[in-house]
Amino acid sequence: MAIRKVTYGKWNEAWDGYQAFLEGLASRPGVKRVCDIGGGANPALSLGFIRDHDLDYVILDISAEELGKAPGDYRKVQADIASPDMDVEGGYDLVFSKMLAEHVKDARQFHENVFKLLAEGGIAFHFFPTLYAFPFLLNLLIPERLSTVMLHMFAPRDSYRFAKFPAYYRWCRGPTGRQIRRLEALGYEIEEYIGFFGHGYYEGIKPLDVLNKWITDILIKHPVPLWTSYAYTLLRRVTY
Repeated sequence: MAIRKVTYGKWNEAWDGYQAFLEGLASRPGVKRVCDIGGGANPALSLGFIRDHDLDYVILDISAEELGKAPGDYRKVQADIASPDMDVEGGYDLVFSKMLAEHVKDARQFHENVFKLLAEGGIAFHFFPTLYAFPFLLNLLIPERLSTVMLHMFAPRDSYRFAKFPAYYRWCRGPTGRQIRRLEALGYEIEEYIGFFGHGYYEGIKPLDVLNKWITDILIKHPVPLWTSYAYTLLRRVTY
């Protein structure tokens, strides 16, 4: 059984700390080939960082339109990471995704394909929202048109740079025993699994925001994996 590090934090720590966490992984000794899955219009690592660290960096996205929004200096591959017929050269030291996993219908195929992209000893890092946080459960259950309207009300954003896509939340859970067993069954060693509690959707509604922060503080002290709102998973491809 692999040694697992399971920790917890607050939702803002996930967002505020993401870039430094990712850059730390990309700066590890031996990391040269990096694949940004679903980066599309918004590659996570800057061209300056890529040059400074001499990285072979590829953006992989299902959408030609989204890839077209990214600066032309990035190397781009159009492919469906959840397709059983995906034919993309592997050997990556780091494969990562940000706010992508929830949009994948076939989670098992997604993680299997990421595994295939990794070199032996390579790391997969995913940042995603989790069930059963109320905003994401609501987003799953209500019609897409209504969820789009609500998103613009509670979390407005640039719809060109940050388009909204249907979400399914398959295998998007905190560090539950079942979730860990699913990933280990595919051959991954779980290096770290971080669950984050709370969210920022109520910041404009004072009473709900106070309640959300109160509940978050309780969950940090007494964590319940199924009640996380976001998660980081750090998975290693190993050969036994």
